[in-house]
Amino acid sequence: MRDAISAPDADGKPRRTTRRFPLFTRDTARPEGGGRAASGDAPAPARQWPILTVLSAVALGLLLTALDLFRVGTILIGAALLAGAVMRWMLPSVGMLAVRSRFTDMLTYGVLGAAIVLLAMMAQPQPLLEIPFLDDTLHFTVR
Repeated sequence: MRDAISAPDADGKPRRTTRRFPLFTRDTARPEGGGRAASGDAPAPARQWPILTVLSAVALGLLLTALDLFRVGTILIGAALLAGAVMRWMLPSVGMLAVRSRFTDMLTYGVLGAAIVLLAMMAQPQPLLEIPFLDDTLHFTVR
């Protein structure tokens, strides 16, 4: 019995095929939409404008949080992640903002952004958002 032989490789030698995964990964597939966000002749920052936009907004939010504007800074951080989710959904190519599949990136950015915004709005003192059943749950579990 002979081993299965595949089509010739780049050097013209036939290779053995197997159903097992290789021990070492030689390369990885680029995520869907992971190409440049601008043409190749544009300067490097312009080619990666989606991730730079999200990171700049997060940096500004962290700066505002450090300057004692906690609620505004954390809402800005969450809004930046939500904007990343929208860009991942709307734009065909987002560069380094694409990490996984489009669905997984949108879900991750969206859930984290929404959670950060909601927690920032519920933060004490003087919350902007009050959820009644959370106070009842806290009353029965902690108090």
